[in-house]
Amino acid sequence: MARPIRETPVLKGEDAFNFEWRRLTIEHRTPEEKAEARRKFEERIANAKNKIEWCW
Repeated sequence: MARPIRETPVLKGEDAFNFEWRRLTIEHRTPEEKAEARRKFEERIANAKNKIEWCW
């Protein structure tokens, strides 16, 4: 049987400030950067599929 999910702790003080600051100052990727990251990801997946052997 699964364990119950604990409540999420509330951030206070410096932890809350740091969390909010990081949330607001996150660097967003340009569409070109996203496309390049997606292309690299798909390339890695294709390479991994070539190396995986399925035994049924």
